[in-house]
Amino acid sequence: MALATFWFIVTAALWTGFFVLEGFDLGVGMLHTFVARDEAGRRAAINTIGPLWDGNEVWLIVAAAAMFAAFPAWYATMFSSFYPALILLLVGLIVRGVSFEFRGKVDSVRWIRTWDTLLTVGSLLVPLLIGIALGNLLHGVPIDQSQEFTGDFGDLFSAYSVFTGITLVLLCLLHGATFITLKTTGAVQEHALWLARRIAPITVLAVLVFQPWTHSVAGGGVLPDVLELVAMLAVLAAGWLLAGRHEGWAFVATTVVIATTVMSFFADLYPRLMVSSTNPAFDLTVHNSASGNYALKVMSIVAIVFFPLVLAYQGWTYHVFRLRVSAEQFDVPRSPSS
Repeated sequence: MALATFWFIVTAALWTGFFVLEGFDLGVGMLHTFVARDEAGRRAAINTIGPLWDGNEVWLIVAAAAMFAAFPAWYATMFSSFYPALILLLVGLIVRGVSFEFRGKVDSVRWIRTWDTLLTVGSLLVPLLIGIALGNLLHGVPIDQSQEFTGDFGDLFSAYSVFTGITLVLLCLLHGATFITLKTTGAVQEHALWLARRIAPITVLAVLVFQPWTHSVAGGGVLPDVLELVAMLAVLAAGWLLAGRHEGWAFVATTVVIATTVMSFFADLYPRLMVSSTNPAFDLTVHNSASGNYALKVMSIVAIVFFPLVLAYQGWTYHVFRLRVSAEQFDVPRSPSS
């Protein structure tokens, strides 16, 4: 296997890891005000991801870094093409991260509601904008023979790219709602289950449309490939498992849906990295956008050594914080009335 192809697989794996792990974080962020009617319940929902969200977000940074190091031409063209959307993405990431830290700093209903709103909006923007960006990689944007973007902001919003963003938002919502049912108790768990059961049919429909559409845009013929078929079956299984209150298996199913959806997207994209709607000859590919062989060799050695260590550390983190969170842990005791 050529090193450039190996690093395409690594990059696809990093994006998959980001959506699998950060996906439920984003879903919790979008849903935390809807699964609880009081502050204790909202704090319980947020604390299901409190020890995890920043570690999960590192996958985004590493995925972008892998693109920069392994495929600098792809990184340069993509980031310059999607610059306005990426600025909005950074705003969403910043306000989301700050919200976790600041919402409890002042004992004021207005203060908390403001940060809750920012957390919800930031968590929505991240999968929506990344989805639109990924959709454009396959659908195509105006790129000339110098690998430079020649379009404008409006060229980023094709029907397919917007639907890709919406599909990822729905997958994160379902993944997050299922995670809350798995990690909480009492009323918060019941509200999360109620929401998950109502999000599931919409998400099923979105995935059943998205997979054949992606296959068609990629020029893959009529029949879906294995990954696309697994994604469609898994999302159906997730809805069925939620109806039967099998939270653990439902979470496994939503994990499989997100993983196979992202992996199938990159499988359909390969060997292209970024499609030119101007002329197929101007497409960025694994072979015309990769770094030099020496750089890829050094990167491969570093990845092989450190990637297992990172996985082991993150796995240990999940083991340590595996217990359920209860709203009763965050009830503020009231002083006796005089």
